Amino acid sequence: MGEFLKITECVNGRALRLFLRGRETLSTEFLVTSLVVVLAPGTGVIYTVSTGLFLGWRASIAAAIGCTSGIIPHLLASSLGLAAIFHASALAFQTLKFVGVAYLLYLAWTMWRETGSIKFEDSSKEKSAQQIIFRGFLINILNPKLSIFFLAFLPQFVPIDSTAPILQMFMLSTVFMAMTLLIFIAYGAFAHAVRSCVTNSPGSVRWAQRTFAVIFATLGGKLAMAEQ
Repeated sequence: MGEFLKITECVNGRALRLFLRGRETLSTEFLVTSLVVVLAPGTGVIYTVSTGLFLGWRASIAAAIGCTSGIIPHLLASSLGLAAIFHASALAFQTLKFVGVAYLLYLAWTMWRETGSIKFEDSSKEKSAQQIIFRGFLINILNPKLSIFFLAFLPQFVPIDSTAPILQMFMLSTVFMAMTLLIFIAYGAFAHAVRSCVTNSPGSVRWAQRTFAVIFATLGGKLAMAEQ
């Protein structure tokens, strides 16, 4: 019995230390910095806003889920140290980068080609949601700069004397991912709220679609110029 109590106290003590270490990791600096990073308009934000504007709030939630899921592999790679491969290998970085550029240009062309009208179709809503999620996933998974960003960003908030750095990286990644999902959903909800102001005017629809097309093309060009 005494041995059992010792083991229990040891386990509880370790759990308490991990909990306290987790609180230290989730500092105000990390939360504020993450908030600023997530709020900054990027490819995922533009995709979520355009989806909410043209397809409604349910579609914008699907877009937010897709974009958030697209950063999971980057966060895992950073936590496990795999992102260093992109930093060290020019071929791996350039290959993934230009696939991402091609996909952004494809989205720009699709958006530009469909200018002038918005079609509201009810056919296969589940399939449509899957397509939206998949597009959002591809937008972020094909951006190698994200892996390098997280590799440089997350370790700053892990204490040097940490006994479980990978666990703390996973904790930071989970919080960052949750913030991304919630803020992207908020962006989509805002886009849906102003949707009627745009969709009631064919001229506004054409202008908005072409604007988003140009933004996607610009983001593709920016990614093409990115260096390791």
